[in-house]
Amino acid sequence: MELSNKEDFLNPHSSYSGKAVPAQIVFNANLQEFSNRVDMICALETGGKIEPMEAYRQIKALWKELKASKKEILDNPDLSGAP
Repeated sequence: MELSNKEDFLNPHSSYSGKAVPAQIVFNANLQEFSNRVDMICALETGGKIEPMEAYRQIKALWKELKASKKEILDNPDLSGAP
């Protein structure tokens, strides 16, 4: 499998079909990345590769990153496209 195909397989991204505001597009990409990483962590925990508490810690850290991203991107009137 080529690297680009492997990357697409491991980290699929869907097209954004909402309002075409750059900040929303960037946040959507961050949200998809969060979702993909949580899915991978859940699969590792379900398969016994990581402990449940380690999965929880990793997901909690990802959540904090996503919240910070939301605050920085969507809650900022200069970036969000809000009047």
